[in-house]
Amino acid sequence: MIEYLAGGRNVIVTTPTASGKTLAFSLPIFERLTHNPQSRALVVYPTKSLSNDQLQFFREVEEATGIKSGAEIYDGDTPRYKREFIRQNSRIVISNPFEIHRTLLWHSKWSEFFRNLEFVVFDEAHVYTGIFGSNTAMLVRRLRRVCEKYGSRPVFVLSSATLANPLEFATRFAGQDLSFELVSEDGSPASRKHFVFYNPYFDGVGTLSTHEETVKVITALVRHGRKTLGFTVSRKMAELVARWTRDELERHGITSAVSSYRAGYLPEERRQIERAFREGELKAVVSTSALELGIDIGSLEAVVISGFPGSVLSTWQRAGRAGRRGEESIIFLIGFQGPLDQYYMKHPEVFFGKPHESAIVSLDNPYILSGQILCASAELPLIRERDEKYFGESLGDVLEELKRRKLVARIKDSYIHTGRVAPTEYVQLESMWGEEFRVMSLGRLLEKMDIYHAYREAHPGAVLYHRTDSYVVTRFDLDTRLIEVERRDVDYYTEPLIVTDITVTSEESVRKFGNLEVHFGSVHVTENPVGYKLMRHEKSAGTFRLNLPPLPFDTKALWYTLDAQGSDSIEAAGMDLAGGLHGAEHAMIGVMPVHLMADRRDIGGVSTLFHEHTQAPTVFIYDGYPGGIGIAEKASAIFPDLAKTTLGVVQECRCRSGCPGCIYSPKCGNDNRPLDKHATIVILQQLLQRAGAKDFPGAGRLNTLK
Repeated sequence: MIEYLAGGRNVIVTTPTASGKTLAFSLPIFERLTHNPQSRALVVYPTKSLSNDQLQFFREVEEATGIKSGAEIYDGDTPRYKREFIRQNSRIVISNPFEIHRTLLWHSKWSEFFRNLEFVVFDEAHVYTGIFGSNTAMLVRRLRRVCEKYGSRPVFVLSSATLANPLEFATRFAGQDLSFELVSEDGSPASRKHFVFYNPYFDGVGTLSTHEETVKVITALVRHGRKTLGFTVSRKMAELVARWTRDELERHGITSAVSSYRAGYLPEERRQIERAFREGELKAVVSTSALELGIDIGSLEAVVISGFPGSVLSTWQRAGRAGRRGEESIIFLIGFQGPLDQYYMKHPEVFFGKPHESAIVSLDNPYILSGQILCASAELPLIRERDEKYFGESLGDVLEELKRRKLVARIKDSYIHTGRVAPTEYVQLESMWGEEFRVMSLGRLLEKMDIYHAYREAHPGAVLYHRTDSYVVTRFDLDTRLIEVERRDVDYYTEPLIVTDITVTSEESVRKFGNLEVHFGSVHVTENPVGYKLMRHEKSAGTFRLNLPPLPFDTKALWYTLDAQGSDSIEAAGMDLAGGLHGAEHAMIGVMPVHLMADRRDIGGVSTLFHEHTQAPTVFIYDGYPGGIGIAEKASAIFPDLAKTTLGVVQECRCRSGCPGCIYSPKCGNDNRPLDKHATIVILQQLLQRAGAKDFPGAGRLNTLK
């Protein structure tokens, strides 16, 4: 790293946690500060918590080397009286993408900083995937434009966990006109980790839910004196598991030992939890992915991961939080009943033998492009010939569309922003759903969320959790974007039920695998929230209706059809064709993260006996974001592998007629009806036979599970 950065080369370093990445990029920066008193560096972390944590590291390096950097954090929490001083005097500025998103508009105030900017570091770069990563990749291009104006060409450093495609990711993220050097060898000492795959549903049924088993495991570890970090798959479950664990420990005489931790907490709340955990006041913390990153929480002996987090990379990141001081540690991965978790529970050799997934950013999502180009037009005039290197060949078309909407004006050969409101006020990095909802309790703001998450987590009657306290939604006002909640102690949570309609707007490609055609294109999706389920320990305790307007959006999808011969054979065998299509849709969505870095919650599906576009029985699988983020397109390219994995998961499940481990979906708006496991297996076999596959169970014949 020192040699590459001293030579002015861009670098991506991809090694495991606790391998010294921060030291590797910070020492060359400090060395440069000694040679050039005007030199500046920008170090970007994805969260405020991580920025605060790493500031202490830079100050320790200052003290150890005697090199003054004036390192400071510049973000939304920075007091106004300190901002001008930091802009003019700090040689290392620590920030996050959200602050840079707003700061670039005021680049003239930063002219001295940008003129002398020599290093730009994006730490924890592997988190920049999906919507957040795609928006941040465009933000990097906006940053480079501003640097170009002031005459600087900073070296870029990307520090990441291990990736399957580091060099491809680096250029797509920072700019395809840049070249990167790869540093991937890790010589740091590694302590032994004991990895336990813990399957509550080994018998296909289970006695306790995954979350109940998680509580038992964390409780046992704490009672045996093991400092433990637990991870859950959602903010809601982080609150619940922490609450249940606290109650269980109190029954054993251990009080005030557990806290939840997630995004949405106030900065002082997060820092207080981090300090208490680091200093041993807390014995366990239950977190979302917020503590997956390198925040200093001290030495840990155990990590409990409640549910496969969606990628092998993320699992290892979480496991890497334990044993960072050289001591042995133990990791529990506790499986859900869903297809993805059960696949890895039954095939641990796939998990341990699988390379880390590729990180994906989309550079052609029209919604992301138009929003980011609009922001760029407010920062500096856009000139098509000059700026295509940053925003691609579609820049001209996007600018003309923005001009038609009277958001930019053309003056000679340049385009400038003409709107009354700064575009950064409504262009968000983590969402494409527009205006935020405010969640209020007795006049106090608890958190903010976009409409997509509001429909799912804060609909009328929903149970919302904050700092282990439960709230029930009493008012949901679409006009004012206001959600009011009332503090109540409840022993249940809620899951929305959503029915989806889909229309094909354009067919963009057809991939042929033998005699099987897999289509890909643009679709119009309408998601209708029809109700919600009240859940106690993952079991339904009642269903209630919802009356909310539909949520429409345009996105990308793949789809395939059954031929007449296949459909007729299923019905002739007395199986339910609609139930088979429905099951194939659910199961395939469930296992897609085996092959793609995607969260099943970011994927939607529709199955139907007849669709007007195809005139045949059809299954659609679509990206759950406006404009699409590349999931369906990549899935269409590997469809036979995806179908084969899906077939294996359904066939291996020990249930007879379907369950959450194979063909049930937790967000099915039809409450998982109809479903036919036998027909699902036959449909998947037919798809593979038509694709010319040979090496799958039941090849060449129908399997009716007699």
